[in-house]
Amino acid sequence: MNNLLLVISLLAVFAAGVFVTNWYFKRSEPNVQESGVVLLEQIKQVAKLVTVEGYFSEIYDYQDYYGYDLSLFRKKALLRVKAKVSVGYDLEKMKVTAMPETKTIRLSGIPPAEILSIEHDLDYYDVQEGFFNEFSPEDYNKLNANAKEFIRKKALESDLTKTATAQRNALLETMKFMVESGGWKLEVEQQQIGPAPDSFPK
Repeated sequence: MNNLLLVISLLAVFAAGVFVTNWYFKRSEPNVQESGVVLLEQIKQVAKLVTVEGYFSEIYDYQDYYGYDLSLFRKKALLRVKAKVSVGYDLEKMKVTAMPETKTIRLSGIPPAEILSIEHDLDYYDVQEGFFNEFSPEDYNKLNANAKEFIRKKALESDLTKTATAQRNALLETMKFMVESGGWKLEVEQQQIGPAPDSFPK
């Protein structure tokens, strides 16, 4: 009888310990350790003018398989890509010439509108792996690059570059007004009106 009471008491103490431990860890914050190294490789001066920004939220569906397209061996991922695309002009390609003798300022080599940057975030909604066909770190890097390329193509199909061209023309009109107000003349050499056909480096 005494042995039975001892066993029951030990079980009760053990159960109470488990309950208290579980309660404590649920209420306490996890201890997270993070470390990182930031290396500044290069500082480069740039002269780029952003005239329009586009915001995209797209669903990107990826899947691959080896041999036969069977769900057992197929891996796939469904992601939402949220991105900000900046479109404008690389002013380093433009040349400004001042001619005091004729009080003329000439702009030449004005580049077409191009995608200057893409900032994007990925949300993984559904990731499924097949037998002998799992996602590797290289696959996730590939998904990231593919999603960025997907957004780049969507941006080129949109009206962003057309809007940037309209903004550029309005800016040139403002510059012309300011220059002529000072008694000078602004000459703009003929430039490509449309956007660059494939302006964002891969």
